[in-house]
Amino acid sequence: MVLAEVVGNVNSIGYGLAAIGPGIGVALVFSAYIQASARQPESAGYNRTWLILGFALVEALALFGLVLAFALPATAN
Repeated sequence: MVLAEVVGNVNSIGYGLAAIGPGIGVALVFSAYIQASARQPESAGYNRTWLILGFALVEALALFGLVLAFALPATAN
């Protein structure tokens, strides 16, 4: 008699844990931009370029993790 059964893919749990890293990375990128703009307001335009580049690179890691979570097959024992 089965009372409860866990059905699904463990890859989604792995992606959920792997999304913590890019989340922290985005927070660090934006905090560095805010701090740099507060210290040197005249360089905010120049720093905004690096903000967008850093955000895109960090988010790319999260998207790769999402694609891999769905692309890799689940192994059944």
